[in-house]
Amino acid sequence: MTDYYNYIKSLHLIFVITWFAGLFYIPRLFVYQVEAAGKPSPEREILGKQLGLMARRLWYIITWPSAVLAVIFAVWLLFLYPFWLKMGWMHVKLFFVLLLFLYHGETHRIFRKLQNGEALKYTSGFMRIWNEGATILLFAIVFLVILKNSINWIFGVLGIIVLGILLMLGIRLYKRIREKNPEA
Repeated sequence: MTDYYNYIKSLHLIFVITWFAGLFYIPRLFVYQVEAAGKPSPEREILGKQLGLMARRLWYIITWPSAVLAVIFAVWLLFLYPFWLKMGWMHVKLFFVLLLFLYHGETHRIFRKLQNGEALKYTSGFMRIWNEGATILLFAIVFLVILKNSINWIFGVLGIIVLGILLMLGIRLYKRIREKNPEA
C-alpha cells in the first residue's frame, strides 16, 4: 500500500486545496448577500436569489465534498504511517485541523441562516474579517507541515499574530478606500 503513498498524498492535497478554495470564496458571497439585503426591491430579491444559488452550489458541490475527501485521504495516510501520530508536529497540525473544522462548521451555520433568509447579526465588515480565518489556518497548517520540527514555535506563533494584524490592517485600509470610492 505504501507504493500508492504519492497518489494518496496528491489526492489529499488536491482536496485540501479545493476545500480551502470554497472556504475562501463562501464568506465573500456572504459579504455580497449581506450587502444585497440592504438594497431596494427588486434588486434585493434578484441579487439574493442569484447569490443564494451560487453559495449553495459552491458549498454543496465543491466545499463539502472536498472536505470529506481531504479527510478520507488524510486518514488513509495516517493508516499507512501511524508513527506520524507520535510526532509533536502532527499533534499541533491536528489541533489546527480541528480549528479548521470548527471554522467550517460555523461557516455552515452562517450559510444555512442566509439560505433560509434569516437576518444575520453580522455586518458585511464582519464577514470580510471572517473571510480571513481560513487564510490564517492555512498559513499555520502549511508552515507546520513543511517545517515540522525545525520550526521555532515562538517565531511561528509571532508570525501568525503578525499575519493576523496585517490582514486586519488590510481590511481597514480597504474599508477606507471603499468609503471614499464605493465602486472600488
